[in-house]
Amino acid sequence: MQNRNKVLDDISQLVTNAMGVAQGAKEEAETAMKSIIDRWLADRDFVTREEFDAVRTMAQKAREENEALKARIDALQKET
Repeated sequence: MQNRNKVLDDISQLVTNAMGVAQGAKEEAETAMKSIIDRWLADRDFVTREEFDAVRTMAQKAREENEALKARIDALQKET
């Protein structure tokens, strides 16, 4: 019975070690993938959310000013 427990203990230890190695490999793969993605994104000309929102606000303001000017032009043309 003692030999059987030793074999089971050895198998249990082996599985525990394998799980630790697998967890370490998973974390290393995640770190490597994140690094690759970060480098890929850095090479692209993406804008930040803040820059996008600022340009969108400027475009909306310009659109509103254009509509106001068009309304003034239409009113002036009706006067003539």
